[in-house]
Amino acid sequence: MGKHSAFAGSAALLVAASLAAPALAADPPGKEMYMANCSACHRPDGAGVKGAFPALAGNAFVAGPKTHPLMRVLNGRGGMPAFKTELSDQQLAAILTYVRSSWGNKADAVKPADVAAVRSGPGPAQVRSLQAH
Repeated sequence: MGKHSAFAGSAALLVAASLAAPALAADPPGKEMYMANCSACHRPDGAGVKGAFPALAGNAFVAGPKTHPLMRVLNGRGGMPAFKTELSDQQLAAILTYVRSSWGNKADAVKPADVAAVRSGPGPAQVRSLQAH
């Protein structure tokens, strides 16, 4: 067996192995934006920092009506900055959809149109119960 046939056999094995290997799953939409904008305070796992930044994992405020977290993310509150001028409707929808479907949260997706509707609506509502910040 010559050098070329040994190389061809090795190359064929590499190709076969790469085709047989499961494809790496892509990160869910919104995860990268969450990691860049939210994880420093709310942690990569959504656990938050007790007494400072609320957990998003298993948070009823996050999983409740989508207008509540939308208002909070757009307008900020307390130590949380407002992202109204920083992020687009599509970016905010992706982040909130990621948060509302991660770490055990099971809530509906947020669409860019949802963000646009809240963005153009009246100012921040005072949601006194289920406060996230």
